[in-house]
Amino acid sequence: MSEPAAPRRPEPSAVPGGAGPTTDTVLVTLTGRDRPGVTSSVLATLAAAGVDVLDVEQIVIRGRMVLGVLVTAPHDVAGLRTEVTRAAGELEMQVDVEQGTGDNRRRGEGRVHVSVIGAPLRAGALAAITGRIAETGANIDRIERMARYPVTAIDLHVSGTAPEHLRAALAAEAARQGVDVAVQPADLLRRGMRLIVMDVDSTLIQGEVIEMLAAHAGCEREVAEVTEAAMRGELDFEESLRQRVARLEGVEASALDAVYEGIRLAPGARTMVRVLKRLGYRFAIVSGGFSQVTDRLAAELGIDFARANELEIVDGRLTGRIVGPVVDRAGKAVALRQFAAEVGVSVESVIAIGDGANDLDMLSTAGLGIAFNAKPAVREAAEVAVNVPYLDTILYLLGISREEIEAADAAAGFVTPSPDLS
Repeated sequence: MSEPAAPRRPEPSAVPGGAGPTTDTVLVTLTGRDRPGVTSSVLATLAAAGVDVLDVEQIVIRGRMVLGVLVTAPHDVAGLRTEVTRAAGELEMQVDVEQGTGDNRRRGEGRVHVSVIGAPLRAGALAAITGRIAETGANIDRIERMARYPVTAIDLHVSGTAPEHLRAALAAEAARQGVDVAVQPADLLRRGMRLIVMDVDSTLIQGEVIEMLAAHAGCEREVAEVTEAAMRGELDFEESLRQRVARLEGVEASALDAVYEGIRLAPGARTMVRVLKRLGYRFAIVSGGFSQVTDRLAAELGIDFARANELEIVDGRLTGRIVGPVVDRAGKAVALRQFAAEVGVSVESVIAIGDGANDLDMLSTAGLGIAFNAKPAVREAAEVAVNVPYLDTILYLLGISREEIEAADAAAGFVTPSPDLS
């Protein structure tokens, strides 16, 4: 005597990756107070009905949970509804059970990440940014919070548009709203090992080393004026540098030690380097400043490569001259390519960070160029602009959340400093 046939379940569609448009499905949505065991209880109830899970999304905001589970429809949908409603009642949660046809829709082509950063992030600003996204015909598939202090950083997963199109649409709105917006393709490159190439003065550190040295020569004001003009792109960088260095003639070489001791890193600089080094990133600094300072910075922070100008020193004093060729705008881009080749990555895997006109070639050469608290002309030309003072904000653009940073630090026995010093 043959065994009884097993009950037939709905035949899945031949569409790869799950149920197709002709398959009956059920969407179960629960809302209520978050507590341990909610997800497992709901899934156990669904398991008893013999359904397949097609999609799951869950978020928790201030202790309130929203859980959505899309499953194949059983023969007895009414029975499933009764059991899920019972389970939700025991959990003191609200539930909605909706029967339909088809799997969760396929996300549109052209997937990008849109990072929105504000300090604070006003609701009106976020509404304006999401409104511009909708106007392009793109869809927001998912929203994640990457950080809540010292800035608020939100990552929007968007589909249905090209990064270049969306970037152009959002740039003007971000400026109007006073927030930072970065648009990046949602591809594997965002998760791969990368090389970070940074400017030093007013990027990795606060202030300009040449102006600190000029204070020892009594000409800080004059040097600062030339520096500003050069960073705005109004003066040829090499000529401006030689003019400024000439004013340092006669300064004792020991002033370099005093300047180094007085350097303050940008807030978040140590955090950014520490976290990304754990993930296998490599770091380089390329500076129009001076190797006598940048080499020490590289050694202190564990930075892999450094390139800068060398001040000539004779008999313990600066001569007012540079040794060798000047590291200028073009030289920074050349250094970036050389470092990438040495690491063994393409320039598309390089992230460049800078603030001045002499960083523009470097920013445009890299796969991701970030203008950090930059001059207006640099902000307008760069792919991404960050205008908050925290260098570790770059981590949020790479999909690393503040919670992940703090958890990794805690596991390593590192006490995360207060936000303004991290």
